[in-house]
Amino acid sequence: MALFCKSTGKKVAPAPYPLKGKQATKTTANPLIEKTPKNFGIGQDIQPKRDVSRFVKWPHYVKLQRQKKILYQRLKVPPALNQFTHVLDKNTATQLFKLMHKYRPENKTEKRDRLRAAAAAKAEKKEVAKTDKPVVIKYGINHITALVEAKKAQLVVIADDVDPIELVLWLPALCRKMGVPYCIVKGKARLGTLVHKKTATALALTEVSEADKAELATLVSAVNANFTEKWEEVRRHWGGGIMGPKSNAKMAKRAALAAKEIAARQ
Repeated sequence: MALFCKSTGKKVAPAPYPLKGKQATKTTANPLIEKTPKNFGIGQDIQPKRDVSRFVKWPHYVKLQRQKKILYQRLKVPPALNQFTHVLDKNTATQLFKLMHKYRPENKTEKRDRLRAAAAAKAEKKEVAKTDKPVVIKYGINHITALVEAKKAQLVVIADDVDPIELVLWLPALCRKMGVPYCIVKGKARLGTLVHKKTATALALTEVSEADKAELATLVSAVNANFTEKWEEVRRHWGGGIMGPKSNAKMAKRAALAAKEIAARQ
């Protein structure tokens, strides 16, 4: 039966028929398996593992390392400092470390054994065999400086992560002035392992055996192509100036607003 509205006298639409919903299929629960939902309230079940590294109170030295890295990205870094971000490629560095590994100096144990053997031979009044001066890697920043100034170094290897960087900041310029090939490699710790130390700022090769001279010449040519010959390009290239995502978003918003104002004026 149609209903009438008294105010307008028009027929009112009848109520729609209720739609029959899809009947959900009931699954019979296994009575042997009892539900035990976890309660993560205070003093209840153990909380699930979450990534809380953002909330960790890191040691002071770790915070300083990270802040320093971010500052080097944000601020404008002068070319003399920025050159330490360009290191020797992996393949050439591997060849270099293989060559230098052959000329590692003796460690404390080897030196002690050699001196004891010499002392024992002297005590027994035996003739000690004279040996040639060993060909080894030179290390120590003062020693390397003297070798470069005397033009005795054939190749100088500098670490990129020396702290403070001022210890080796001037060394590439000195090498270029004296015509000594140099390269910058990753890791002062890697250089340190070659000379049985924790770290080493720089190493130098003064001479190699006849068998390794060709390999050294190949390395020197590769090093010169990457560092000495590219100096004019490096000395003009500043580093840093890389902003974070928040700053980039803010600048993009400003640029979009400025573009919108210019479009509105036209």
